Amino acid sequence: MLTISNAEVIYNRVILVLKGLSLHVPEGKIVALLGANGAGKSTTLKAISGLLKSEEGEVSSGSILFMGDCINNLDPEEIVRKGIFQVMEGRRVFEDLTIEENLVVGGHTRKDSAGFKRDKDLVYDYFPRLRERRNQLSGFLSGGEQQMLAIGRALMARPKLMLLDEPSLGIAPLLVQEIFQLIKKINSEEKTTILLVEQNANIAFSICDYAYIMEGGRVAMSGTVEQMKSNDDVKEFYLGMGEGKEKKSYREIKSYKRRKRWL
Repeated sequence: MLTISNAEVIYNRVILVLKGLSLHVPEGKIVALLGANGAGKSTTLKAISGLLKSEEGEVSSGSILFMGDCINNLDPEEIVRKGIFQVMEGRRVFEDLTIEENLVVGGHTRKDSAGFKRDKDLVYDYFPRLRERRNQLSGFLSGGEQQMLAIGRALMARPKLMLLDEPSLGIAPLLVQEIFQLIKKINSEEKTTILLVEQNANIAFSICDYAYIMEGGRVAMSGTVEQMKSNDDVKEFYLGMGEGKEKKSYREIKSYKRRKRWL
């Protein structure tokens, strides 16, 4: 469904963030994008959704193909109409609007009133808490409830591909589990393809089919969930299963092993 080939992203025509990034997102799957802060994960999502322009960024080379069409230079609204919707880090709900009004905003590009009503009911079925508080201002919701609303608002656009940026950020652990199981359910029942940016590898691996690890604007490793879970480097840095007491970065682990091979 989505193919990024050798993409480079530059900000303010000076700062190179993505450095030849390539990845694939198969239709109907959940793909996780993992990495430390500053690795380029959020920039990758913004390159796909067209939001780079609002931050003086651009895809300076390479290609981003969605369903076979190049979307490098399209405006965000055009990309939404094609079937891509990004749920931003920090949720970004409209706090002065009610839950119901936020959902209406999510489906503003749609013309099918019957389908719009059906999908609003669908959102409330997935997130019963939102139905209970549909007339409440969104600013008074908890972090977990706002995340549910942000995902529900995305569903109102009827996306083929949903981009989720750090959905576990700032949410109580019990709610994180609930939200991720709902993400998996949406993927399974609605056939919505999902590209998930997440720092919590354990929770990401619980629902995804395939994962990429980013370092310094590039893909450092990729594989199925089973391959990732069995990799010693991933276990040490991302899954907290290393034997050493001193925490090292993924890059340091790889560098150390390269030096060891040379010796």
